[in-house]
Amino acid sequence: MASTATRESQTPITLGHFKVSLALSAALLSLSFVPRVQENATLQLSFWGAIFSLLVWQGWLLLEAHKRGESFGFTVLLRPQHYVQAMVQCSVYVYWGFFWRPVYDHAWLILAQILFAYAFDMLLSWSRRRNYTLGFGPVPIIFSINLFLWFRDDWFYLQFLMLALGFLGKEYVRWNREGRNVHIFNPSAFALGLFSVILISTGTTGLTWGQEIASTLTLAPNIYTYLFLVGLIVMYFFSITLVAGMAAITLLGFSALYSATTGVPYFLDSEIPAAVFLGLHLLITDPSTSPRTPMGKLLFGILYGLGVFGLYTLLGMLGAPTFYDKLLCVPLLNLSVIAIDNTVRSINSDSLTNVWKQSWFGGRGNLAHMGIWIVVFIAMSALGKMDGRHTGDSVPFWEQACAEGRSNSCARVEQLYATYCNDNAGWACNELGAFYREGQYTDANEQMALTYFSQACELKFQAGCVNLLDDTSVTRSEPKELDLRLMLREGGLNLMQLPSGELYARACEHNWAFACDRSGSFL
Repeated sequence: MASTATRESQTPITLGHFKVSLALSAALLSLSFVPRVQENATLQLSFWGAIFSLLVWQGWLLLEAHKRGESFGFTVLLRPQHYVQAMVQCSVYVYWGFFWRPVYDHAWLILAQILFAYAFDMLLSWSRRRNYTLGFGPVPIIFSINLFLWFRDDWFYLQFLMLALGFLGKEYVRWNREGRNVHIFNPSAFALGLFSVILISTGTTGLTWGQEIASTLTLAPNIYTYLFLVGLIVMYFFSITLVAGMAAITLLGFSALYSATTGVPYFLDSEIPAAVFLGLHLLITDPSTSPRTPMGKLLFGILYGLGVFGLYTLLGMLGAPTFYDKLLCVPLLNLSVIAIDNTVRSINSDSLTNVWKQSWFGGRGNLAHMGIWIVVFIAMSALGKMDGRHTGDSVPFWEQACAEGRSNSCARVEQLYATYCNDNAGWACNELGAFYREGQYTDANEQMALTYFSQACELKFQAGCVNLLDDTSVTRSEPKELDLRLMLREGGLNLMQLPSGELYARACEHNWAFACDRSGSFL
């Protein structure tokens, strides 16, 4: 495993090192005056609250140092697993943000979190009477957390709290593993898992951008291919191919089994949601908190795939946002790594514990694993299981499945209507109103029906206005061209610039019968 330091040095220990923590606090203070922060008073107060806490902590440590005659310093240690992963994560932000502007708008806040994390981690180490290991360690933690969850501006102080808990977990929640005292949890996964439980139990997911983060990754074209390529970098350097690859293969296998059994996809619009695909490459692959043995890594990946698969259903049954599926099982898996490795090592068979004989590849087993994963990904892409149009993108498909009573399909129809209605597709709002007025597949709710008919009418969809005035029946009509531009994007950007002929041809591919007839008129 590539985890050795590339550079290590000792520096004299003096009280002057407090200048570094003070400089970090000052830099954080300066960021509180940039326009991105100043535009929201609560956000600015969140910055000032974090800065005040750091300054109080530094003052206390300085007084303690004088009383005890102690001094604090640094050990410089640059680990490849930190800076390589950070560069890969940064590339994801750059690519994703090019197609979803809020990512770039969030950059100032990510920088603020990095400054806070360095200062907090430094002070925490000094509070434990230990030199601070100065390197890139906090950067991938911050990047990882923000790839999956960040709080809205009015609640951003909770972001600082989430970071603090992640570093506290790294420092205090530890065990002895192979003769070393190490942290149990991946720090970012620990913070994300803990806050996921809190947000679900309190019904406060709306305080975060979590849902938007999970759904906007696909705005970046060929996002699966991009994540696959950058994931290969991490796999090559840190030999975690068995973890990520087996997690993906497990999810693909169970999704295929579910689809073959029920006739509908398991996940709504993909075989593996893009955010889950991101998670299995850049969240569960921390070599410090995953198994050491090849067979252990394989089992770890399978368990992650099973965990995500099961949690998706469980969260849906509980009425909780399903995007938490990729976050909740990681801390539990971190707790299992010693048991997994001990179980594997108890097997008296080298051929089993090493997946295959080490002599076969001259010690280059990870390259063989990568080769298999590359073949699997190419095959899945060729079958349309990664990037590209998916069966679940078709509204008529789900409507037909609902009419036939297929597993969970009516809930999917309702979910699609709600998603497109929120995007201001008048047709979807009208259909959602009809869904609640008729009560054929759910409990009738006239108040909800009127709300959605009103929204459809406001969007100038005539059938919605008729239904709003007449509560004795339901009027429907075909989607307008604008509705199609909003509903046929297949997880990507809307189709406002697409020529009408191509739009209706695309709608025909999505099983809209009326569009097939109309597309011919544009030839």
